[in-house]
Amino acid sequence: MQSLDAPSSSHPARSQRGRWRLASLLFVLSGLALTAATKDLGHGFADHGIAIPISNHRGTVVTVDGQGRDIVLLWLYDHSGGYALLMIDAETGKSEQYPMPFPPGGDGPFASILSSANRFYTHFNGYIAEFDPVKRAFTFHHKTKMQMAMGMTEDDNGVIWSVTYPNSGVVSYNPKTGEFKDYGYVYEQNWQQYQRYVVADDAGWIYIAVGNTKSQILAFDPSTGKAKPMLPEAERKTGSSYLFRDMNGKVYGQAVATGGDAGIFAKKEGASWYEFHKGVGQKIDALSSPKPKKIITSSQALFHTEFASGRKLKACNLVDRTITVLDPKTKQEKTVAIDYTSTGANIMGLLLAPDNTLTGGTMFPMRCFSFNPKADSWVHRAAYGQYNTIMRTGDRVFVGGYPGGFLLEWDASTPWVHTVKKPASGNPLFLRDCTPTIHRPHRLIAYPDGKTVILAGTPGYGYTGGGMMFWDRSTQTSVLLNHTDILPEHSTFTLLPLPEGKLFGGTTIGAGTGGEVKAKVAELYIMDMASKRLDWHEAIMPGVKQYTDSCFGPRGLIYGVADRKTFFVFDPVKRAIVHQENIEAKFGITASEQGPRIFVTGPKGEIYLLFAAGVARIAPENFAITLLAKSPHEITAGGDYFEGRLYFACGSHLCSYQLAP
Repeated sequence: MQSLDAPSSSHPARSQRGRWRLASLLFVLSGLALTAATKDLGHGFADHGIAIPISNHRGTVVTVDGQGRDIVLLWLYDHSGGYALLMIDAETGKSEQYPMPFPPGGDGPFASILSSANRFYTHFNGYIAEFDPVKRAFTFHHKTKMQMAMGMTEDDNGVIWSVTYPNSGVVSYNPKTGEFKDYGYVYEQNWQQYQRYVVADDAGWIYIAVGNTKSQILAFDPSTGKAKPMLPEAERKTGSSYLFRDMNGKVYGQAVATGGDAGIFAKKEGASWYEFHKGVGQKIDALSSPKPKKIITSSQALFHTEFASGRKLKACNLVDRTITVLDPKTKQEKTVAIDYTSTGANIMGLLLAPDNTLTGGTMFPMRCFSFNPKADSWVHRAAYGQYNTIMRTGDRVFVGGYPGGFLLEWDASTPWVHTVKKPASGNPLFLRDCTPTIHRPHRLIAYPDGKTVILAGTPGYGYTGGGMMFWDRSTQTSVLLNHTDILPEHSTFTLLPLPEGKLFGGTTIGAGTGGEVKAKVAELYIMDMASKRLDWHEAIMPGVKQYTDSCFGPRGLIYGVADRKTFFVFDPVKRAIVHQENIEAKFGITASEQGPRIFVTGPKGEIYLLFAAGVARIAPENFAITLLAKSPHEITAGGDYFEGRLYFACGSHLCSYQLAP
């Protein structure tokens, strides 16, 4: 455990950043310029610091400690995963940080529960854990089958139940007896399952709402360790089922959830209900005065605010490191400072912006940054969603983001104004979103006609096959293609403009999150821009699942990487592979993110390739790849060039490599 008092620049906790120890990194509050203190890593590499030195809370509850004081408990998450529990005194802000009792492995909480016995549980990276705020310690953890809980509950005997993605693994823990059971995977599907609602009836049966490719409700019998599907195939739809436990001891559910928890009971056309008890389900016409049993559990968005004292947690802000508590008796709000350590948020990608800053975004929290290499300084801001892929054309930067497959346009020459969707305003300006046709963008390019921006990616949760959106800057209008208009059951992962009104694309067979993979092999294609139809497509490289990235080489050729391990050269005129080699054995796999940017072009047309292990250069005369230098840290995302240096991401850090003159 590490006790962290109110924030102080001299507090020793501020210097504890694991293997990334930076001497003078200052924290950002709201878009202020900060000194970076770039660090020389040797052999041409430099570390410019943590892009966003902030963590994300993935499950927050309020309760009392052993002295009856109001406290806040939350799971801390940064690029390393769910690394600690933070315990905060609601009155003073005194913060105590408890490292997870198991390796986070880059994974993090997707569900948690505060039990009736005042213990806080979560389950991820194949471990379930219990934190006791009275003892101020983790009091139980146990290895389980992989991976992370999507839903948790407590039965009437106080037993904690957890069900995990991706294969509906069921575990239970009885804190009264110490008995732990891992029932293994109980439901087989050929897609990754989400189990957002898990509840128990008063007879001890466990019910599991499954999504997203095809909804299902499972009835699990602890006495046999078996689960049985309760929905007929005709009622299974794309989306997730819904369940709640009623005070009458029974469980009620819908084949497909018709709304959030707050409005779930509202009458909606076609919204029928099931009643479950002792493993038996029956359809009912309507709910009769539902009275859901209160269980303090939810997804990573859990934010439980009602203290037993009557006070209310109004806000928990890990960006400016404060909490705000409301006393309803006096109607007074009190804001106090808190503290915690963080190794920073994961960088999704970056580019050189028109103002000569290295600009990009992070995930969890979703924020954006600009690093000025000449001034060695940062500006950090709140972002509209997650900047999956970014692109510069002329004096503008465009962003394709998650969730929703949105498109933003940023004019770096004018003041930053936070983005608002409706009515569209701000700088960056919100242009449109594309969900579920595109929900998680992977590629964004500008066509050289001076007006068209093209966005592509994978679809919404549970769907297979992603589309493509063409944005016309001159008319502020767009065309959205479905995957069936391009290649059914594929999503476009890489794009390049071709001469004479053509477009080169490479696909992934990967589905939307939790979706079913249906295609067998990824393909390359050439599209006609005018008709938006394919002139040609082919599974030209057997066994490929994803065309990771591509760029133009000399002589009109296209350089590409497939599955992060195969380098190829494609001739778009001949529509043929003219060179191919497996690069994994010699160099390892390439860097990659949701919008990879692993090819970087120098000022004289030099082409560099970012591997996880280092920086390489491609010889245009024979396509030979030469490793220029091994990186002291894993390269996780690209990438751009500025004044002799290649810039890229190493987890949460912006790093660079000095190229030879």
